[in-house]
Amino acid sequence: MLGAGLIFFLAALQGATELFPVSSLGHAVLVPPLLHLGFNQSDPAYVPVLTVLHLGTAVALIILYRAQWWAILQGLYRAVADGDVEHEDARLGLMLIAGTIPAGLVGVVFQDRLKTIFAAPRVAAAFLLVNAAILLAAEWFRRRDERRHASTQRAAAHDLPPREETYLRVEGLTFPKVMIVGLCQVGALFPGISRSGVTMAAGLFAGLRHQEAARFSFLLATPIILAAGVLESLDLGSNRPTALVAAAAAVVAGVFAYVSARFLLRYLRFGRLDPFAYYCAALGVTGLILVR
Repeated sequence: MLGAGLIFFLAALQGATELFPVSSLGHAVLVPPLLHLGFNQSDPAYVPVLTVLHLGTAVALIILYRAQWWAILQGLYRAVADGDVEHEDARLGLMLIAGTIPAGLVGVVFQDRLKTIFAAPRVAAAFLLVNAAILLAAEWFRRRDERRHASTQRAAAHDLPPREETYLRVEGLTFPKVMIVGLCQVGALFPGISRSGVTMAAGLFAGLRHQEAARFSFLLATPIILAAGVLESLDLGSNRPTALVAAAAAVVAGVFAYVSARFLLRYLRFGRLDPFAYYCAALGVTGLILVR
């Protein structure tokens, strides 16, 4: 049985780590055994509670991007009512729908099989190492791209546009690239693989700047996190006390998620993903050594 104290602990942990590229699910599976909290991760309420906590994250993201979501909804309305799919907001809305489909389908079809590894901390530790490798590979690719462009500029005329203009904005992505980024969300179904991490990495590969990659990652995550939270909340309907505690804890998770998202967006003005990769690697190795 999941106690209220544990649920609120998981809420703070989930909210603080969900939008960082470090896998909140990996933390929820691995950290409790590392801290010897002593609870049964095979509890039928465990996965539904974790997913309901994500509702707080989804609401935090909607608040953070409320103006943009309103513009997107207006753009989609115009696309349906007037056939205007060329407007920037309508196109972004269609991109988000297209990018959500791959992970949504995989999650629905394989959710029961995937839930079986949520009680395997060593598996989460191993996937954290994979997540670290993905982040480092994305940064290596970005640095190589930056060096190539810097070399080209030094050899060219002095009146070339600044380096930032060589990067894309989210709205400039092609639909095939959007589908690839969306497909990367499938990795988040495995504990230890970060949704924001793999989608930001895919965004960097697609030519986005760090902040733009984070913006697209957060926008893309919102619908699927919201839908999953609503669906899983139905599984807690017969367990009213746990459902009420989880709902209250989701508010805590949302507050932590909002603060962490604002921090990450500011950090990515100048920072990179390397520190998060090293952290995931250290936590993964620690889990493999200490958890049995």
